[in-house]
Amino acid sequence: MDRSLYVAMTGAQQTMLAQAANNNNIANVSTPGFRADLAQFRSMPLFGPGYPSRVYAMAERSGTDFTPGPINATGNPMDVAINGDGWLVVQASNGKEAYTRAGNLHIDEGGRLVSANGRSVMGEGGPIAVPPASKIEIAEDGTVTILPLGESAKEMTVVDRIKLVKPNHGDLQKDVDGLMYLKSGKPAPADASVKLVPGTLEGSNVNMAQAMVSMIELARQYEMQIKLMREAEQNADATRQLLQMS
Repeated sequence: MDRSLYVAMTGAQQTMLAQAANNNNIANVSTPGFRADLAQFRSMPLFGPGYPSRVYAMAERSGTDFTPGPINATGNPMDVAINGDGWLVVQASNGKEAYTRAGNLHIDEGGRLVSANGRSVMGEGGPIAVPPASKIEIAEDGTVTILPLGESAKEMTVVDRIKLVKPNHGDLQKDVDGLMYLKSGKPAPADASVKLVPGTLEGSNVNMAQAMVSMIELARQYEMQIKLMREAEQNADATRQLLQMS
């Protein structure tokens, strides 16, 4: 009885974890540049004293869906989407380079070019700082130009160039902050072949219909595991009654 109860209990627990990952995808269906998480189940033996006589189900994030999201025009000169493969480089909270497809950029109070969550956008020489300007433009190659305050429209000044990279998908992994990092921990080299589409934003690649179907399937799996736990309890009660009669 304890074996069947253990398998059902771990199955219900791991199904809840898979449901949490799927719910996170649904919650980010409108997040620019979001990449959906993939989840899978596998059987794992329980090691300990003696032989591994128990096997439990384990849910794990098998990877990230790198399918591009739809590109939508916004008309905002600070919005950029990446055309094809590639990533924008931002500075993570630990100071390391991280990669994102979210191109809804803005200038913060300190004059830094930052992403929507406040991460500094990296240029050729480090975080990009933008002087006071009446106009800002971002070119296809990532070059940031401004019209300084008080200058004529013909005197656009180059500030920096956004660092764009194109590492292999297999070398990337998503961290808890939602940003992508190289598994090696080293910064990726700049790639001049990566191009931007100014005035647009890439949407999330979450398929809402598929995510809802997964949510229903996981809910049914959870109900099945709970039913198995009840069956195991009923079988235990029946066994105790037989032993009392004997």
